[in-house]
Amino acid sequence: MIGISSLFTAYSEMALATVAAVKKSCPLAYIVLGGHHPTALPEAVMAHPQVDFVLRGDGEAGMPALARALKAGTPLDAVPGLVWRRSADELVVRPPAVVEDLDRLPAPAFDLINWRHYQRAGKGSLSLSASRGCPLRCTYCAVNAANQHEFRRRSVNSVIAELQVAGDRVPLGFIDFEDEHLTADRSWALALMDEITRQFGALKPELRAMNGLYAPSLDETVLGRMQKAGFKTINIALITTSAAQLKRFGRPAVTDDLDRVLALCSVLGLKCVAYLIVAGPGQDPYASVEDLIFLAERRVLAGVSVFYPAPGSSDYRWCRKEGLLPVSHGLMRATALPLAHRTDRRQAVTLLRLGRLLNFAKGLLDAGGHLPLPAAAPRRIASGQDRLIVGRQLLAAFLKNGAILGVGPDGQTYPHEVDASLARSFRRKLMKTCLQGSG
Repeated sequence: MIGISSLFTAYSEMALATVAAVKKSCPLAYIVLGGHHPTALPEAVMAHPQVDFVLRGDGEAGMPALARALKAGTPLDAVPGLVWRRSADELVVRPPAVVEDLDRLPAPAFDLINWRHYQRAGKGSLSLSASRGCPLRCTYCAVNAANQHEFRRRSVNSVIAELQVAGDRVPLGFIDFEDEHLTADRSWALALMDEITRQFGALKPELRAMNGLYAPSLDETVLGRMQKAGFKTINIALITTSAAQLKRFGRPAVTDDLDRVLALCSVLGLKCVAYLIVAGPGQDPYASVEDLIFLAERRVLAGVSVFYPAPGSSDYRWCRKEGLLPVSHGLMRATALPLAHRTDRRQAVTLLRLGRLLNFAKGLLDAGGHLPLPAAAPRRIASGQDRLIVGRQLLAAFLKNGAILGVGPDGQTYPHEVDASLARSFRRKLMKTCLQGSG
């Protein structure tokens, strides 16, 4: 039996190509697919005859049970989360499996990892989840309380034990918590930070929560303990400042909490990144410009994410009903600009470019410099020039007329394909803004 993870719909076609290759080499093996994509779209995955089984939900619950049933030749009905063909005409789809007690799961087999591929600054780099699910009900997310993914957390001892097993293999330099809501349980989060400080303080690994933290759950005590444990940067899910779009997303407003957190982080010496979503269903591109200006006025980097319809989410179901889904799963990824609704694709890529331009300008201020004066860009930039100097020239051109330019291999400057009106709107507002750096 060979298990293959298909975590993301945008890459599901690669998973199926892997199935074909594996089946060709091991034609007698049972092929099992698990992960978010087959959990959300089991019928579509099982339409491929080379896939023998799908395990929905927490695969740790189903995989051992399936192995035992296949080995013993017993009925499959008791395997949690299993999808299988009872006959040529009948597909059995079980509800997603849920591991209630996450502590009973063993640590990953870190001895099988080639740690050379997972390093940062010469030390081991590790991702783990201290909890699963999320108590919120955001419409764009498929991992929340509205989709059978109830919030469950591991004990602090379980998390520390996993870190220790990994640390016995390689000195840990970077630990990313992939939790949807790491600080949902305040007392547990504090206990976890305190224990990491006790167990790993001498090693000083950097900690991150790159999925984004919920600003209302962060206060002076929590942030102080996080900083002491090894956090250097706080990633916060702002999503948008638009009240209308927040209502559409089923998302609470966190702008006031963001300002409070930014003030605390400034005192603690923590850098901040605020995540935005652009090009979502019904999302006004000019409201997204206002989001960028909101962040321009604050000491924080802008993390611009293009909306993509995640199967299992409310927004995915809405996009399917409205006929807005891309024609293939491979086009579901954010980099393919999958949705054209109130924000079209040209406007979406413009917002991405504006976010990068904003962060570059903030970086100039962080480095002790200043913004260039508005000036026309040269038609050609000599080869070998410092990238920072070139960047300042391109920024100067944007400040002059809102043009977003690139430089080709031959040194010729050229205009990127953007929505000119949207770019000019951002420029006008930026010129009237007291721009802040990010640190």
